[in-house]
Amino acid sequence: MTDTTAAETPTVLAPDSPNAIGRMLGLLGDEWNLLIVQQALLGASRYSQFMSRLPISNSVLTSRLRTLVDNGLLSRTVHASTRARTEYLITGRGRSLWPALLSIWEWERNWVTGHHEALPAMRHVACGSHFTPQLRCNTCCVVVTGPEVALSLGPSGTWTRSAPAASTRRRSEPDTATRHAGLFPETMSILGNRWAAALLVAAFLGTTRFTDFQTQLGAPPSLLAERLQTFCHIGVFTTSPTERSGPERAAYLLTDKGRAFFPVLTAALQWAQWWYQAPEGPAVVMTHADCGSGFTGELSCDRCAERLSGEQVHTVAI
Repeated sequence: MTDTTAAETPTVLAPDSPNAIGRMLGLLGDEWNLLIVQQALLGASRYSQFMSRLPISNSVLTSRLRTLVDNGLLSRTVHASTRARTEYLITGRGRSLWPALLSIWEWERNWVTGHHEALPAMRHVACGSHFTPQLRCNTCCVVVTGPEVALSLGPSGTWTRSAPAASTRRRSEPDTATRHAGLFPETMSILGNRWAAALLVAAFLGTTRFTDFQTQLGAPPSLLAERLQTFCHIGVFTTSPTERSGPERAAYLLTDKGRAFFPVLTAALQWAQWWYQAPEGPAVVMTHADCGSGFTGELSCDRCAERLSGEQVHTVAI
């Protein structure tokens, strides 16, 4: 018996329901969901395999497996002929998360020092080289770093619809177990919080002032101040003094580290907007200035310039 709920075809969202951003944050804004999908991509399929590979409790694993099955990232298969053996297999929806996970891996490997152990390098099987994934436009194949892509809010892109469509608890800081498991601690400071993710999108849209962030996002001032402080603390934002006073005494600007998160944001948005389609239109519209086309990103190898696929990427201990 197999559960295949919404596994291989996009979900059409109800009008005025949580949009693609909300669905994305509800799933990817939970560190255990990311870890389980990561392990499923690496071949784990049995409950016991997930338990042995992750520092996770039975209750949390059971809950997250149910969530991932219900949302079509895993399928649940019960083999009645082998003493009711159950497998959780990665679906097309779950497998297509590999660009986001690869981009997170690269960002954490290069920009975050808080890992218990250094994250391994990556090898491109097709050319045999250790490599760095590069984000490029799939129309003109030009490599982009962020400024070349214009972002704007789409028809379903209101912030009230971007609230995470999930009720699982999110830790604001990773605990020791998840850090030791190789999870991406600072990624959760961005994706693990609705206001943080919205704040980053607004920053890439060009917002820099406290009152502008507050007006656009509708965020409570205390929560907005806390998120801005966190972003400055982890080095995603920096402040630039202004001649204004009060909350406007500083402009909040993306740092190199913050701009380097653009491939993660792009991959997560593309995944969400493909699999969770609002009838009104997308939540975020991306346009590549160089070729004038609607921007769809793809990852390529910086050594051989070939387009990457998940099967061609292996980790290499360093």
